[in-house]
Amino acid sequence: MVAAKLTALGVAVLELLHEKPMHPYEMAQLMRERYVDQRVKLKAGSLYHTVERLQHNGFVEIVDTQRDGRRPERTVYAMTAAGKDVFEQRAREMLGDVAQEYPEFLSGLAVIDDLGRDKSLAELEHRLTLLRASVAADQVMFKRVCDDAVPEIYWLDFRYAAAHRAFELEWCERLHADLSSGRIRFQDEKPSLSLITKEDHERKTS
Repeated sequence: MVAAKLTALGVAVLELLHEKPMHPYEMAQLMRERYVDQRVKLKAGSLYHTVERLQHNGFVEIVDTQRDGRRPERTVYAMTAAGKDVFEQRAREMLGDVAQEYPEFLSGLAVIDDLGRDKSLAELEHRLTLLRASVAADQVMFKRVCDDAVPEIYWLDFRYAAAHRAFELEWCERLHADLSSGRIRFQDEKPSLSLITKEDHERKTS
């Protein structure tokens, strides 16, 4: 039987259970405190569903229930030996493999000429505003982890994401300047574009 493939949220749950057993509410708190929600989509419903799926697959198990006053009981989960194995396997894949991803921004770039100059520049200006705010927030976060002496190995994911945002900001600023100045020109008539050469076509039809 092939083991179920862990989602990014599933990996994040097992990452926390590496530290100690905990209940989903504590997991959600720690994920937000550690900005894990910057790299995985975190919603209460999806988190509980992920934990249930991990339990169904034998990767986590219930080890305790806790009650705080009149609040509902909280179920505490721990990682099983099978969970440790699948976690390590999936972590190695995520770190070592180059996955084909499909960012929406690439599709946005592909239709710039269809949007036209004014709309494209307006949307790029909006993107630049958001990116500048994100890069500024990253600098605040960098200062915080440095001031708190958080070991660098624990925020490599944040460093990568911040570097990616900084690169995207610089790249988009150049693109906006190139489109504004006319160095990259909008086309009045759409040319016929093909990556198949005449020789390739003749070879296939002969």
